[in-house]
Amino acid sequence: MNKKVLVACASVLLTMSLAACSKTVATTSGGKITETEFYDSMKNTSAGKQVLQQMILNKCLEKEYGDKVSDKKVDKDFDNYKKQYGDAFESVLKQNNLTKSAFKQQIRSNLLLRQAVIANTKITNKMLENQWKKYEPKITVAHILVKNEDEAKNIIAALDKDHSFKNFKKLAKEKSIDASTKGKGGELPPFDNTDTQLDPTFKAAAFKLKQGEFSKEPVKTNYGYHIIYSVKNAGKGTMKEHKQELKDQIIDAKMTDPATLQEIIAKVLKKGDVSIKDSDLKDVLANYLPANKEK
Repeated sequence: MNKKVLVACASVLLTMSLAACSKTVATTSGGKITETEFYDSMKNTSAGKQVLQQMILNKCLEKEYGDKVSDKKVDKDFDNYKKQYGDAFESVLKQNNLTKSAFKQQIRSNLLLRQAVIANTKITNKMLENQWKKYEPKITVAHILVKNEDEAKNIIAALDKDHSFKNFKKLAKEKSIDASTKGKGGELPPFDNTDTQLDPTFKAAAFKLKQGEFSKEPVKTNYGYHIIYSVKNAGKGTMKEHKQELKDQIIDAKMTDPATLQEIIAKVLKKGDVSIKDSDLKDVLANYLPANKEK
């Protein structure tokens, strides 16, 4: 038997050996699917590559910042999301194909990335001053939403006679067309200047009100006409009093900036000394490490 045949036989035997050792992922009437087959298929898909990217990043982040993210913090954020979504929480997880433990892992990954952003961001006094110009403290308001301006003015006239919050809530339950808040007397969850859900015109009018005041003119948005009541507003105070909040808002903004995140992730991966062993995946981190090569 010549050398070429020996090599060929050895190759076949090796392939058979690997297939035999690979665990079965699924069975069908047409045959079984092994871990090796599944891996070979997944690594050629964009979804598979994205999973690998995230796994590599998580490993690097854990090594560098793992001690800065406690399980207690993860659980606290998880509970906050649960409270925010209320009865819809389970269905939200289901819609996103997430288990509770997978969601907690997502929270942890995000907190680790946040620590990387903090470590790679030098916050200057100029940055704090610029953020202070936009800053508004977290406030709580209630509103009554109606379809036309005349109806809104009639409600304002009724509030001029009795401007108590008790009366406002009564009117909200009777008159408001906002089904999501009227049952709670029109009250909305607390928000600050970083909120992206509410209409900018609505927010601007709400921030101008002192605690216990209501809007004397209807506030027009795409939804209709609002009358806003300030339930809680401690006032803006001084920049010194809110320095940590300003820092948090600066970091929050960087967490949503793709260019910033790409730059920081590249630094984390470079420091993590990543080595891709599968030649088919050698370019999996090309967006972050263009010069990445198999070691």
